[in-house]
Amino acid sequence: MFNGQVTDIFFDLDHTLWDFERNSALTFEKIFLQNGIHVSLPMFLQVYVPINFEYWKLYREEKVTKEELRYQRLKKTFDTLGMSIDRSMIDRLSDDYIRYLSSFNHIIPHTKEVLDYLRPNYRLHIITNGFGEIQHKKLKNAKILHYFEAIINSEMAGVKKPHPRIFELALAKTRVAPENSLMVGDNLEADILGAQAVGFHTLHFNPTQDSNHDFCKIITHLSEIKSIL
Repeated sequence: MFNGQVTDIFFDLDHTLWDFERNSALTFEKIFLQNGIHVSLPMFLQVYVPINFEYWKLYREEKVTKEELRYQRLKKTFDTLGMSIDRSMIDRLSDDYIRYLSSFNHIIPHTKEVLDYLRPNYRLHIITNGFGEIQHKKLKNAKILHYFEAIINSEMAGVKKPHPRIFELALAKTRVAPENSLMVGDNLEADILGAQAVGFHTLHFNPTQDSNHDFCKIITHLSEIKSIL
């Protein structure tokens, strides 16, 4: 499908290679225990996950700051659950969450298998909206850092996916043309449409099968990449 044309593959990190939901749940379990927060973890996550998704969308759209994202996603979750948690505790939980999140290292099934398959023939890179201070730690602790030549994050670019500038920065740093570049990610708006607007080839990793479209090929397992490239 892309052979003979693609030389560089750019991956999103969270939800695409790094198992964000699993690692996030383990982090909350740890910090709630440490801080004496008594709440059912499944109940908390049921409320938190869509709120976090909502706030990340606002963050991508420059409608909230990083600090507002970190505070409000917890505040709104506890409010929804009817729990009275004061500002200082929410700030502590927010700090602890960032501190411990990258210490958990679960990755999406077939990640290393696919990276081992691709690395001999392609240059591999990361483009992420995640916070710069922890994305490197995630890659290192998950033992996949060595696969990637360039790691571009939104703080470095000054904008977030799907803004074209972050993709243009990635192309400039890796010295590759968009027609020789493939973006692989889980978010249709940020990863797929954002990269396509700059001329990338794209591959949508959609394991939950929650989006059906004709923008590009969709895969539900990372291992499918081996039959495409």
